Amino acid sequence: MGITTLSSREFNQDTARAKKAAAQGPVFITDRGRPAHVLLTIERYQELSGPTTSIANLLAMPGAESVEFDPPRASELYRAVDLS
Repeated sequence: MGITTLSSREFNQDTARAKKAAAQGPVFITDRGRPAHVLLTIERYQELSGPTTSIANLLAMPGAESVEFDPPRASELYRAVDLS
């Protein structure tokens, strides 16, 4: 896995090159010589961000029933409108 560094100008002028380089590893995009952005493939991003979990899976976890949850009543979320 190689790391490629491109200036913002190089990135703007040759986006295809940056995309090809991202297939080999992260592409650091610099702004005035300082790293400002990183370009990754979506697969690599998903590896780094970890697995996604649905709310259904979270609620089905062992011990989920012992979590205290007291949501506010809907009547507390709004107030009557005075149209007079």
